[in-house]
Amino acid sequence: MRAYAITGGIGMGKSAAADWLKDHGIPVLDSDDLARDVVLPGEPGLQKLVDHFGKGILCSDGTLDRAAVAKIVFQDAAARKFLEQTLHPLIRERWLLWKQQCEDNGGKICVVIIPLLFETGMESDFDAVICLKTTPEVQRQRLLKRGMSEEDIQGRIMSQWPIEEKIRRSQFIVDNNGTLEELAAQLEKIFLKQD
Repeated sequence: MRAYAITGGIGMGKSAAADWLKDHGIPVLDSDDLARDVVLPGEPGLQKLVDHFGKGILCSDGTLDRAAVAKIVFQDAAARKFLEQTLHPLIRERWLLWKQQCEDNGGKICVVIIPLLFETGMESDFDAVICLKTTPEVQRQRLLKRGMSEEDIQGRIMSQWPIEEKIRRSQFIVDNNGTLEELAAQLEKIFLKQD
């Protein structure tokens, strides 16, 4: 089985790529979903964050207030480092288990979407890495459409490696400045020519 990681900066089309993969019956797992799972009430990840940041990061129902955590970690590099060192091993454990299940079920391809793949040094878990890229202006416009402020956009972009470095380390590059059809055509060349 070949295991691929898809990475890229925020707003560069990882979710659109995931939708295309699902539509074509290719098993895909989004590490952002796992990041939500490992901080659900009762999970050790949530308790570690509360122990470190305090109960102010919880909503009244005991769930994680993601906006409160984001506000802390995107303004404080040490806080972001603690968050990543706490949650990334838990997330990795889950995607490795999922990959094994795909293989055990006879899968030939599986894909994990991981925005911080290189930042966390996890690229060696995969046979190949696909990096989605856009121009800074396209990225900014997409994030503004999501309702993010200029300050939030800058904080998120600064928390990730420069896209040029991700491109340099990837085996496949997908230019996602255009339409969904153009994105699909590039993904087809990678995934639908497999044996």
